[in-house]
Amino acid sequence: MCRHIAYVGEPVALGELIVRPEHALLRQSWEPRTQSSGVVNADGFGVGWYAEDDPVPARYRRSGPIWGDLSFADLARVVRSGALLAAVRGATLPGADGEAAAAPFAAGPWLFSHNGAVPGWPDSLEPLAGALTAGELLRMEARTDSALLWALVLHRLRSGDAPGPALADTVREAAGAAPGAGLNLLLTDGTRIAATAWENSLWCLKAPDRVVVASEPYDDDPRWREVPEHTLVTATRADVTLTPLKEPSA
Repeated sequence: MCRHIAYVGEPVALGELIVRPEHALLRQSWEPRTQSSGVVNADGFGVGWYAEDDPVPARYRRSGPIWGDLSFADLARVVRSGALLAAVRGATLPGADGEAAAAPFAAGPWLFSHNGAVPGWPDSLEPLAGALTAGELLRMEARTDSALLWALVLHRLRSGDAPGPALADTVREAAGAAPGAGLNLLLTDGTRIAATAWENSLWCLKAPDRVVVASEPYDDDPRWREVPEHTLVTATRADVTLTPLKEPSA
């Protein structure tokens, strides 16, 4: 399991969202409030953020726990951005991918993360992987369920799908192939956010200066709203839309 957050709004220091709040992602990495299993996320972390004059985000990723990285604490204090996606990772299975397996994954303007696990990996998703070209499979950043889900989403984005449908269709297919999978997906291009709530917590905050979608609130602001189970979230600074997602058998 993992915890993740996406933000679009007025420029802020990365630490104002990830480190300094009482229940920020830093603390969620060992003491989440809305997760009952896999509560210690010590198998890597990452943050991607956007500069005003460059649509391609920068990333900082490590294979160790966020609380042990003093360089990131210093970076987060001074780097400012109007959009970011960050995640802390609790590995489902042992693996050798290290930093490459830490979200956010990236391609062009996109940042992506996955909170959850796919039962029966990798065999359960083998039929879905058949929809990808050999090149797409070879370019996967890691040998994990999250990396394959990202490859499936990216395939749809590059085929012309909007962010919401790209996530929704990927979730429905993966849930059908691997019943019981946790498929909370999070995607941003720096101006809009798309996310799914599927077998784990998801929350949204809409304020005049920001929109935030996260595994759980980083503070006790009363404007946080819990996203219902099996829901697609699409959000910009102007609007947040919730759309129910049907079960694969429905």
